[in-house]
Amino acid sequence: MDTLSRLAATIAARRSADPETSWVAKLNARGVPVIARKLGEEAVETVVAALSGSREELVGESADVLFHLLVLLDAKGVPLDEVYAELERREGTSGIAEKASRSE
Repeated sequence: MDTLSRLAATIAARRSADPETSWVAKLNARGVPVIARKLGEEAVETVVAALSGSREELVGESADVLFHLLVLLDAKGVPLDEVYAELERREGTSGIAEKASRSE
């Protein structure tokens, strides 16, 4: 099992933990809109780090984005394997061609 899969399993296990002791449980208790906003916040921080921060800041913020994305996927009942399957489906396809196929 890869790191993201292990993290997704940990997030699923902590979903219903005590919100006083688990960040995942606290986010879930506050609901999907809060989780989505947190992901957006982390995405903006990643962009800022990419433009003006150090390599270490970019790595840290990128980890935060991945973590909060996994929390959001879990909250919405979307298994990481579905995201992997979509990435595999797109593998070998030009990004330009893939994007064009969505507008048909």
